[in-house]
Amino acid sequence: MPLLDSAPAAAGPAVHPPAAGRTRLLVDLVRLVRPGHWAKSLLVVPVPLLDAPSWHPAGLARLGWSVLAFVLAACAVYVGNDVADRHRDRHHPVKRHRPVAAGRVPVPLAYAWCLVLLVLLALVLAAGLTGPAWPVLAYLVLNVCYSRGLKHVPLVEAGVVALGFVLRAVQGYLAVGAAVSAWLLLTVFAGCLLLIVGKRRQELLDGGVAHRPALRGWSVELAGHLLQLTSVLAVTAGLVWLSTEAPFDPYGEAAMLLSAPFVLYLMSRYLQLALVRRAGGDPVRLLLRDRAVVAAALLWAAALGALLAAAQFPALIAALP
Repeated sequence: MPLLDSAPAAAGPAVHPPAAGRTRLLVDLVRLVRPGHWAKSLLVVPVPLLDAPSWHPAGLARLGWSVLAFVLAACAVYVGNDVADRHRDRHHPVKRHRPVAAGRVPVPLAYAWCLVLLVLLALVLAAGLTGPAWPVLAYLVLNVCYSRGLKHVPLVEAGVVALGFVLRAVQGYLAVGAAVSAWLLLTVFAGCLLLIVGKRRQELLDGGVAHRPALRGWSVELAGHLLQLTSVLAVTAGLVWLSTEAPFDPYGEAAMLLSAPFVLYLMSRYLQLALVRRAGGDPVRLLLRDRAVVAAALLWAAALGALLAAAQFPALIAALP
């Protein structure tokens, strides 16, 4: 007869070392500021560098600080929005895994993390490292208004998000002291609005309106029409900028003609991914990880770089046999 005390003890709940818990919390705090989305500022703030005279040491230094300022501002906005939207995010198949919505980061700690980011931003701006900084402040005010109610207004909320990218580009112009290009800003606005519309369309397909009330004013058909409208506007504005305000004189028309096939392919590829493969939910991941998009963008950049060298250094062209 087996002894009663010979049975193995019941397994209790797993106890994780405190160090492991702290590490996971730190990882979640990093995830909360979405490092993968920092590319938005890295790509948009330096837009004025497309104008060759903008390349000077002081301007480049201010531009670097401007990128950091917008990254900090965007991170604070991400944290604040995740706290405000945590209840709706729990109904979304992807967003429910975010640290605050999933309960891995307590709300008070998230607020403290947001405050730290805002303090760091205030130090950068107070030091005057970015030059004029009103676009960063306007971005913060815009996002407060967005969180307070604009995000629930169909269509308007998409325009507000796109306007945030225009403010990034304006900050870049102020940092390098260059004249603002209206056509380039229109291109940035239309291009970003295109990506936002594609994201809203995918959100409709994935989760409906439970996590974003503004989607009640959308439909998949409407999003499809808006994709057409914004893509045409983005392509037209970009090509006009290349032929008129871009630093390719006297090769402006050549730059436009050279760019047209690349622009049309990139636009077609994005629409294919968004409409056919239903991959428009994360535009940053889509554009930076799709090999066809990256390859076409690099070839286009190389072609425009050669044309820019010809425009800025005519002596080199004259010296060619």
